[in-house]
Amino acid sequence: MTTAPEHVVLVDEHDAEVGTAEKLSVHRSGALHRAFSVFVFDESGRLLLQRRATTKYHSAGLWSNTCCGHPRPGEGTSDAAHRRLREEFGFTCPLRRIGSFTYQAALTNGLVEHELDHVFTGQFDGAPTPHPDEVAEWRWIDVKDLEQEFASFPHTFTVWFEPAWTCLRSAEPIFE
Repeated sequence: MTTAPEHVVLVDEHDAEVGTAEKLSVHRSGALHRAFSVFVFDESGRLLLQRRATTKYHSAGLWSNTCCGHPRPGEGTSDAAHRRLREEFGFTCPLRRIGSFTYQAALTNGLVEHELDHVFTGQFDGAPTPHPDEVAEWRWIDVKDLEQEFASFPHTFTVWFEPAWTCLRSAEPIFE
């Protein structure tokens, strides 16, 4: 049985919907589309970091925030963030939207990310059960250790990690 291609929401620079398109074609054309990045922390302030599965069609094997993705046509961004958290890590938790940013970056294989990315944060203190098709590896990491690692090895992280992290850091008082 063949799965239908996934579609994403195309937006303008103000996040107004302007249409939908197949996800892979959007990453080939570089059309601006809606996305989200989720950062989940535990009670002690450590971030749940993931290394993307090596089977992903882009950014495979790179470290990134807890989860990310795209709302489907007709799906709210917060609902999509909860869906992907459940799909990737087997849990959900209350999430709070803290801001958004737009970025554009070249990926491997001629693909392009051009996203209006909504950043969410939440807290979870249980044991995640990652899906192996989504997550190759995961760990809880202290914020200071994360920032040292990113400064030393930025090429081991996804292209959206830095702008999403910057958006989070500028909006959250927990980092002061």
